[in-house]
Amino acid sequence: MLGELRINDRKTLVALKELGGRASVEDIARKSGLAHSAVMRSALVLSSEEIVMIHERKHLAASLNSEGKGYAEMGLPERRIVRCLLKLGGEADIGRLAEEAKMDPEIVPIALGWLKSKGWAEIKGKRCILTLNCEPPKGVDEELLELINEKGKVVVDELSPELKRALEVIKKRKLVEVEETVHRELELTAKGWNLVNKGIKIVEEVTQLTPELIISGKWRSVKLTRFDVKASAPVVYPGKEHPLQQIIKRAREIFLEMGFTEIRGPIVETAFWNFDALFQPQDHPAREMADTFYMANPRIGRLPGRKIVDGVAMVHENGWITGSKGWGYRWSSEEAMKLVLRTHTTAETIKYLATHKRPPIKVFSVDRVYRNEQVTYKNIAEFHQIEGIVVDKKVTLRDLMGTLKTFYKKFGLEKIEFWPSYFPYTEPSAQAMVFHPKLNRWIELCGMGMFRPEVLAPMGIKCPVLAWGGGLERLAMIELGLNDIRLLYANNLGWLRRTPLCQ
Repeated sequence: MLGELRINDRKTLVALKELGGRASVEDIARKSGLAHSAVMRSALVLSSEEIVMIHERKHLAASLNSEGKGYAEMGLPERRIVRCLLKLGGEADIGRLAEEAKMDPEIVPIALGWLKSKGWAEIKGKRCILTLNCEPPKGVDEELLELINEKGKVVVDELSPELKRALEVIKKRKLVEVEETVHRELELTAKGWNLVNKGIKIVEEVTQLTPELIISGKWRSVKLTRFDVKASAPVVYPGKEHPLQQIIKRAREIFLEMGFTEIRGPIVETAFWNFDALFQPQDHPAREMADTFYMANPRIGRLPGRKIVDGVAMVHENGWITGSKGWGYRWSSEEAMKLVLRTHTTAETIKYLATHKRPPIKVFSVDRVYRNEQVTYKNIAEFHQIEGIVVDKKVTLRDLMGTLKTFYKKFGLEKIEFWPSYFPYTEPSAQAMVFHPKLNRWIELCGMGMFRPEVLAPMGIKCPVLAWGGGLERLAMIELGLNDIRLLYANNLGWLRRTPLCQ
């Protein structure tokens, strides 16, 4: 057993033996030269091996605060006033006294009050008159201040009745802090006495095997510290990316591996790019304040070039050159100029198409969008959307289905289906669905389709355009096994610490 003890354990035992077999942790620390914490660590080890017993006793301890320490060193305010009075002949103006004592004006009334209370002086008008012929002897309160200042901390129960009464006085003067502390003593057991009586040799130990020790060969002659590899260690929570940020990063990497280019755009957009350019009528319910956040200041933004604006206006009004009948209403440029927090990142992809017309084009974005939603376990007002388009001469909906299947399979989602759906700016349209085994149901991941001629004609695009967009948080919930979307933004430290790094 002795061979397994570390050097601090040995020093603790030697000090404890020299102190008679029972001593406080503080006395052992002074005797051994170890830190208090080091003695306590050794005490826990030795106690677990039944070499020592730990005795604990709770008690109240008093210590000085910063003001109390100042008074203990410089003297109580009333003592300083008395000394100044004696210098000034036993009587002086209060203002001059404060100046002579170099005392804060706020403390002077307190000092005068205690002078009168202790019977050391009288106050007549603006003058202070000493009632004694000499400096009064040191009071019990002053003795207690000096005692606490000298020892740093005193046990209340060990004070005499007179000092306890003085403690109540200086407590009222807010010069001390009294708190409950634990007094610990170590005592050698029979097993411990047996060990120390055999003799304990103190040999310095090396805790780290360095390259220098190995190269020089000194490792053969030094004593290496034994480590209990089975001992429990504290849980460590290293810094890491937020789980949602990890999934965003992973989604970006997958698209980049598939040959896509990332695009970004502003979160504040005109209704023109957010709605009109995507053939969404100006009286569509999604454009109401109940669904969309409109900016109050500034309220409107600028529209793009006249050619694109006129094309969008004619498509809305009569279908223009697309063969469509349009929506059959008078299109308003004022409505299109309104600024909104973008409701989808498709606003950025259509804007990108307006200036990039030559195929092939493969771009994506993973960015924030905003919708005036009621916050529930499945809906939030601010979230991330995965968006992308593919532009080429002969691409079809089947190519889009293959692209999304590849993307989601890289996230480990194997059971994917595509169900027919409707969106204002794509035809044909579908939803990408994944089967969630834990919930035992199908979940929509994203909407998808081919941009309608009404969307492409004003931009001057003549090739098919495959487009998709879906909420990233829904994918994150499947990946992280969540059933409440709010947990992703709740900053719950317990959940963040427990959640491992995403694969």
